[in-house]
Amino acid sequence: MVMNLFQKTEVVIENIGLKEANLTEVAAVVAETLLLDKMKVAVIDVGDNHVTLDILQHNVDPKKFMGKEREILKNLKKIQGVEVKKDAQINSRGILGTIGLEENFAREVLLNSEKIFWGISKKIKKRVIVFSTGFEINQGMIEDTNAPFIQRKMEENGYRVSIGGTIEDDEELIAGKFRRALNEGYGLIITTGGTGAEKKDQTIESLKKVDPRAATPSVLNFKKGEGRHHKSSVCIGVGFLEHAIIIALPGPHDEVRMCLEKLPELLEEEEIDKNDLAEKLAIIIRGKFNRSFPH
Repeated sequence: MVMNLFQKTEVVIENIGLKEANLTEVAAVVAETLLLDKMKVAVIDVGDNHVTLDILQHNVDPKKFMGKEREILKNLKKIQGVEVKKDAQINSRGILGTIGLEENFAREVLLNSEKIFWGISKKIKKRVIVFSTGFEINQGMIEDTNAPFIQRKMEENGYRVSIGGTIEDDEELIAGKFRRALNEGYGLIITTGGTGAEKKDQTIESLKKVDPRAATPSVLNFKKGEGRHHKSSVCIGVGFLEHAIIIALPGPHDEVRMCLEKLPELLEEEEIDKNDLAEKLAIIIRGKFNRSFPH
């Protein structure tokens, strides 16, 4: 079972002394004992009587490290320059707290934690934040009709929705908003606008920055370089950022309305496949152009 650490990622080893010890080796030993990738554990603080490490991943299998305190301390003793004192112990918060528990007790705690975890995960999946992009909206030239509409439709389907405001057409800025929304506990991030073929449209690029394997099917194609078409197509996007789903919709309000008629139903799937979800949304929007421009 994989569980999210919810930002409680620090492992604090108390009553331990260092003298010209290799911190990379310390981190590697802890990683190996916890059955983690060595690149996912780093020493972030050293004091007179403690060492703090950070687990550089958010999702872990707690069964791999519960009750591992004695084994970690035993393995650290083997490192040159590391003094593990008699009263050494490991203190951590959240799921990582099971490292310092006796294994039988840790299993009991884990069972209760799983119930709490699933409860939290269920709530997070129902927390939505909506962002709008575009120069015209940022400058107040046009009214943002998309965000209030999405809020109303999603709330009608049992979601708790926040409007995150408008974002400038900037790849780094939009990607930063995605990461911040994740850290603030949102399970669904919806954007409108910035998915077009012009150079200023940066939402799809931002999505791929946080999820290089994001699904980005086209809904309308152009000849690249012709007129204002810096790119060859208008796309929609669906990607994952850890436990959060990011859905990037085009800006036209009628297209947003079309997608929102089906989106709540599509999100009720037991397992969300981003490629499948993206393609289903793309088909909905393509239908508009097929009707408008019949072959």
